[in-house]
Amino acid sequence: MANREQGEATSLYYSCMMVIGVQRMQIALLADLITERRRRRRRYMENLILKTNLLLHFANAPQRSRRKVWMKSRSKVFWERDVLTLFDDEDWKTNFRMTRKSFHKLCGIMEGVMKPAEVTVRAPIPLEMRVAIVLYKLASCAEHRVVANQFGVHSSTVKKMVYQFCDGMVTSALEHFIKVPTTEEAIGIATRFEQKFNIPQIIGCIDGTHIPVLPPSDGHKDFVNRKGWPSYVLQGVVDDMHRFWSISCKMPGSAHDDNVLRQSTLFSQAHQLPKEPREINGVSIGHFLLGDPAYPLMDWIMKGYTHSPNITPEQESFNVYLSSARTTVEIAFERLKSRWRVLMKRSDFHYSFTPKVIATCCALHNFCENEKEVVNPNWSGEAATLASNPPQPSVRVNNHADDTNGQRIRAALTDYLSANFPLRRP
Repeated sequence: MANREQGEATSLYYSCMMVIGVQRMQIALLADLITERRRRRRRYMENLILKTNLLLHFANAPQRSRRKVWMKSRSKVFWERDVLTLFDDEDWKTNFRMTRKSFHKLCGIMEGVMKPAEVTVRAPIPLEMRVAIVLYKLASCAEHRVVANQFGVHSSTVKKMVYQFCDGMVTSALEHFIKVPTTEEAIGIATRFEQKFNIPQIIGCIDGTHIPVLPPSDGHKDFVNRKGWPSYVLQGVVDDMHRFWSISCKMPGSAHDDNVLRQSTLFSQAHQLPKEPREINGVSIGHFLLGDPAYPLMDWIMKGYTHSPNITPEQESFNVYLSSARTTVEIAFERLKSRWRVLMKRSDFHYSFTPKVIATCCALHNFCENEKEVVNPNWSGEAATLASNPPQPSVRVNNHADDTNGQRIRAALTDYLSANFPLRRP
């Protein structure tokens, strides 16, 4: 009896343990199921948040506008109708500073630089129109946008044409227009100077003028001249026919004229200039330049005597003769700026490119002078008005000691003029 009760108790015990084991397994399975459901829900929410953020990002991103047309339709009436068919020579000179004949000659000279490419996506701009755009810009100093509207092109095209023309002029054609005279040419220049102004052996007059520039933020003070505005100094040497045969336009406005001279190619190669000495009053005198008081007195640069109570009538007369001859360079600068108004205002060119624009204008000035293109008096009047604002800095006297040979030559020239021509007073 006891054994049977013990067996029943044992069976009951094992049954209970099995039930407990099954319940534990069910609880564990239920826990795993709940954990998996939570994991799936967390992944679902993370994916949902990610998709929502992506949708919000693309919804707020700026939409790229679709191009409506490949190229805007621009009017070329000014060039195709007015310039090519209606303009007479006076209209050509007003807009391009030269007659149609001279214009086509210039196009032939610059063809290698400005000729359009043979294969282009769009119809290429003709060579003549390219040159006309550049001349119109240089003559008017209008903004790129204004020139573009006038010719029916994009403003970037105007800028590209100007940069291409000036780069080509400096690298390829500048020596064709501006070059040191040969010995034979120097003799001819000196002869004509003497016939006009009685002073022998002059082959050029040297002077400087300030050209407005848009200066860099770094080094701005170097460009500010004595009148308080930023500029480049253009040093030019001209012959008796108002043509430049030497230029330098790399020094900023704060530089003294003497320093501009010493940093120029003219100074470093002065020994190569034509000499052809001539004996005057017992002194051998070679060819020389005339300068103002800002330049040093040397055997190849003459300047007047310093005004003082002790100056003699002969010395004063020499100064008057010299000043009269030096009007040649003043007239050359006046014509240069009258033709190419871009030199009168602070233009929209980068400061590092401005010297090329200045050199190009000097070359075009020589081209116009060679082609006998007369400057319209109205241009000179307008240029004179613009020249007063901003005003040109005054001359700073050179304080270096005069060269001994220069003094000896100047004294001989003074005696020659006083002995052969009437004394003149200011």
